[in-house]
Amino acid sequence: MNLEKQLQEIEAMGDDHVSSSADTPLRADAFDLSDIEKVALIKKDVERILHTLGMDLTDDSLRGTPHRVAKMFVQEIFSGLHPDNKPNAATFENKYKYGEMLVEKNITLYSTCEHHLLPIVGKAHIAYISSGSVIGLSKMNRIVDYYAKRPQVQERLTMQIVQELQQALGTEDVACVIDAKHLCVNSRGIRDIDSSTVTSEFGGVFKNTDVKREFLDYIKLETEY
Repeated sequence: MNLEKQLQEIEAMGDDHVSSSADTPLRADAFDLSDIEKVALIKKDVERILHTLGMDLTDDSLRGTPHRVAKMFVQEIFSGLHPDNKPNAATFENKYKYGEMLVEKNITLYSTCEHHLLPIVGKAHIAYISSGSVIGLSKMNRIVDYYAKRPQVQERLTMQIVQELQQALGTEDVACVIDAKHLCVNSRGIRDIDSSTVTSEFGGVFKNTDVKREFLDYIKLETEY
């Protein structure tokens, strides 16, 4: 297939994005290379991109950019792809016998849109009702951060956070709402700087209208970022 034909097919896709699974799409050999090997390969790819764009990579300002970008991809903004970086979601017995809703709101979220590799910035709000176990508050922040640090779609991210907490806590009674800005909308394309995207996932008793409403009343979605 020639280049012109490929470009026509890509253009025909437009902004229609289909995600077929709650799992991040990874190849079976995703972790065959070490992080050092990945950084070296990505550095060469970034060099080629910048060269193709016409940038002078001998300039002092640009000379280190390929390495910086490669290191950032592997060790920072996409570090959530590697299972070794998954936080230990240790739980504890609910000795207080606290049986009401626990809400952790306004968790700062930085992710990357997998369609344009542009930032997603927003807030995650999580709630659960203990069935006998509780989880440390900071662990919820770390779970959000882990799943956010990969190429993502917001719907999948919301589901992954809920599923991880359900598994850790041994209960279906978990909910998550994410309100975020996508720079692929805010800074390109339609360039609507005011719009944000809200996604939600409600498990167990949170599907009940009254319980769902209590959670939504707690968070109110009045956060600015």
